[in-house]
Amino acid sequence: MRLDLVTLVVAEYDPAIAFFTDVLGFDLVEDSPSLTNDGRPKRWVVVRPPGGGTGLLLARADGERQQAAVGDQVAGRVGFFLQVDDFDATHRRMVEAGVEFVKPPRTEPYGRVAVFVDVAGNRWDLLGPA
Repeated sequence: MRLDLVTLVVAEYDPAIAFFTDVLGFDLVEDSPSLTNDGRPKRWVVVRPPGGGTGLLLARADGERQQAAVGDQVAGRVGFFLQVDDFDATHRRMVEAGVEFVKPPRTEPYGRVAVFVDVAGNRWDLLGPA
């Protein structure tokens, strides 16, 4: 058993795809036409970190309730955790790409960590070895 996908509600598909693939280095593994439950067009967009693992289903907000959730999926908390092997190089690359870090890097007993914001406004921990 494994957790395959987690839905991330985004404002628009293409900027979200660009952020996760161009900035974070995820792989775009699927971008297929699909339909909503009531027959309107949408896309099925999945990105995954290189090498696999749990993917993100990038779901464009549909309606006011979902639009209100963009960037606030976990009520302002850090809700996503990106583990990397080379913290300093990844952090530097992300800063150069314009990623907003809301807290500077720090060292904790479990390793290095810095909080950043994704394209939708959700908070993530960038994590690496100490």
